[in-house]
Amino acid sequence: MRQKLDKIRARYEELTNLLSDPSIISNQEKYRELSKEHSELSIIVRNYDELLALEKGLVETRDIAETADDAELRQLAKQEAIELQEKVEKKEEDVKTLLIPKDPADSKDVILEIRSGTGGEEAALFAADLYRMYTRFADRRTWKVEMLDFNETGIGGFKEIVLGISGKEVYSNLKYESGVHRVQRVPVTESGGRIHTSAASVVVLPEVEDVEVAINPDDLRIDVYRAGGHGGQNVNKVETAIRITHNPTGIVVQCQDERSQFKNKQKAMKILRARLYDVMLQERDSQIAAKRKTMVGSGDRSDKIRTYNFPQNRVTDHRINYTIYDLHAVLDGGLDELLEQLKLAERGAHLEAPPR
Repeated sequence: MRQKLDKIRARYEELTNLLSDPSIISNQEKYRELSKEHSELSIIVRNYDELLALEKGLVETRDIAETADDAELRQLAKQEAIELQEKVEKKEEDVKTLLIPKDPADSKDVILEIRSGTGGEEAALFAADLYRMYTRFADRRTWKVEMLDFNETGIGGFKEIVLGISGKEVYSNLKYESGVHRVQRVPVTESGGRIHTSAASVVVLPEVEDVEVAINPDDLRIDVYRAGGHGGQNVNKVETAIRITHNPTGIVVQCQDERSQFKNKQKAMKILRARLYDVMLQERDSQIAAKRKTMVGSGDRSDKIRTYNFPQNRVTDHRINYTIYDLHAVLDGGLDELLEQLKLAERGAHLEAPPR
């Protein structure tokens, strides 16, 4: 970490000199670019200086606590050293946080997709469990959840469900959830009491604006059909559901939640933009192998990331080998502990990466 900080300080001092160069000042675009970088680095440098000052004060105070002739002074110094140690540790955490590159998507809302995988009806029921887990977690955060599309099964499961979740720092929390989630339990349809393993996949996409993804209307095929309700019944006698196919990529999205064809089309386009943006990011990130190693939340979506084991009352996140023995609390929306551990792991991976 100190090596990275020293390198940042050197760059900060270099920028300070460059910003006083007449040739840079006269080039407004270059001056704005360097000023932005200078401003961002100044926060890190200031906190680093504060850390060094605290560490120096701690060394001096400990020296007094060990060598002072006056017993009362030694005692006061010992107490002050304890307080300074706490401040040093707090400042170190602040500096570590500042060193983590900011993900520009962290503040975005998300499109969250859950699809049942291997396991038939039991997998669909597990997909419904994950749906409830995320909606309850969102409720705790006072986020807004909007149903965008769904495909229900006969006994309360979901083959597929697509949600729009909006609020403060949604993507920064939910981005770690993409991947295969596995459940181990005795299905309600199992009469012999045997434990089955089923799976569902989760994809979390940052929501994007029109300006971030250009979509040519000529590349789209739009179909309308009647929306299906519970058990396959038609909830509308008119065609309000929308299916959009993006011909260049083959991506197909649909929306049937609204009774208005216009609103369903709006929602479907929102999903399409998010998926196309995700394709762009996947292509970019696949070219940066080193970045993959420092991002807990951006692995291959075919990877098994978490197991929910009912007989043992445990939830294990395989990316960080972390287990919680309170499965029902997690499924009730208690994701905070898991997400905090994932954030800590990602921060550690960033700090261990060699300085650029």
